[in-house]
Amino acid sequence: MAENFDVVVIGAGPAGYVAAIRAAQLKQKVAIVDKQWLGGVCLNIGCIPSKSLLKNADVAHTLRERAKDFGFSFDNLKLDYSVAVKRSRQNSDRLTKGVAFLMKKNNITVFMGEAKFKAKDTINVTDKDGKATELKAKNIIVATGASAAVPPVWKVDGEKVVTYSEAILQEKLPKSVVVIGSGAIGVEFSTIWSAYGVDVTIVEMLPRIVPLEDEEISKELDKEFKKRGIKVMVGHKVESVEATKTGVKVKVSAEGKETTLEADQALVAIGFRPNSKGLGLEEVGVKINDRGFVEINEKMQTNVPNIWAVGDVTGKLMLAHVGSAMGIVCAEHIGGHETVTLDYEMMPRATYSHPQIASFGMTEAQAKERGLNVKVGRFPFQANGKALGLGDYGGFVKILVDEKYGELLGASMIGPEVTELLPELTLARMMELTPHEIARNVHAHPTLSEALMEAAHGADGSPIHL
Repeated sequence: MAENFDVVVIGAGPAGYVAAIRAAQLKQKVAIVDKQWLGGVCLNIGCIPSKSLLKNADVAHTLRERAKDFGFSFDNLKLDYSVAVKRSRQNSDRLTKGVAFLMKKNNITVFMGEAKFKAKDTINVTDKDGKATELKAKNIIVATGASAAVPPVWKVDGEKVVTYSEAILQEKLPKSVVVIGSGAIGVEFSTIWSAYGVDVTIVEMLPRIVPLEDEEISKELDKEFKKRGIKVMVGHKVESVEATKTGVKVKVSAEGKETTLEADQALVAIGFRPNSKGLGLEEVGVKINDRGFVEINEKMQTNVPNIWAVGDVTGKLMLAHVGSAMGIVCAEHIGGHETVTLDYEMMPRATYSHPQIASFGMTEAQAKERGLNVKVGRFPFQANGKALGLGDYGGFVKILVDEKYGELLGASMIGPEVTELLPELTLARMMELTPHEIARNVHAHPTLSEALMEAAHGADGSPIHL
């Protein structure tokens, strides 16, 4: 006999579990299903453990490369990467237990197993022992996320050829690695590994690294990475990836010339594919586009009215915080509660390489392509007292403003902890503030956030410290 719910969520990552919590707050009877773990990729093998590893890497880089700058000296420095991995697992476990607590606190029933649609209002959940449970729901939310995209001819063996999921768990570092792709995952792992002395080569097919960011950001990161000894090969297409007895061979080509790179390991970080197959979505009539993403409207509703989708499986903007925002909006529509319409272009984007990258809205090139007259406010961290005190002063803040109306069009930042500076700018955009208000908002001194104020002064036509 089927168990009945108001809302069943398939997938317990940041999009799914947040949707479940919000639905429960709105007096819905809620169940959540996941075949592997609470917290999804983000909490288990993604955002959270990687930030722990990045902190360890930051310390390792300081001790290895900059100790003299801070007055430290060592006779025999030893770095144990396995301890960094263990610390990252502890942090991950702590937060996944927190999600389990939140499910219990909000009276959300948890089912661990594989879900498949049996009808538009019914799913079967099969646990690891093969036991099946039938769940019926007035509304079903699909939040199954995405997985690493790997060309079929590249054989991921988990040792010599890896994706992020194997890389983040390995306790032994390779001596050399080829990183294929320079998006967030590629540049974050490059930061971690190079800090421990690994010989890192990044291969990017497009003309610049972090190609979705502003062009000036790409140039600055390229410069900083080269200072760290990271080799960057842009405009190179990977022709083949082959595991050998001793490591890997990666054949790349550019302008008709082929080169073979050899290393202990290759990390494939070229993008993601949605986890939409095997759920029975097509069988119940849900539209999926030619790339496999579930199609939704601004309410997060599919073409089947009682079936909804949020997070990476929709392909809107594949970031954990965007998935969570989608989950809240979705639950509020289901619960008949007042909500908002999300503007995906204006969502914050964060990359935790060193230096960090943070952005939202348009790049300068995108704004100009749309025929907008753009004013640019810039401020370098080299002129920021807090950054100098930290000994971490590479990079800059760049704010884009529409010349006609003074509207914030976007921002691109690279430098120390810039991911923490984003909320002031995205809030200003949401509340329709101009650079004038940002500049007039008194910022504590000395703080990194002063760089925002200074860039805003510049965009407003009255730079103070530049």
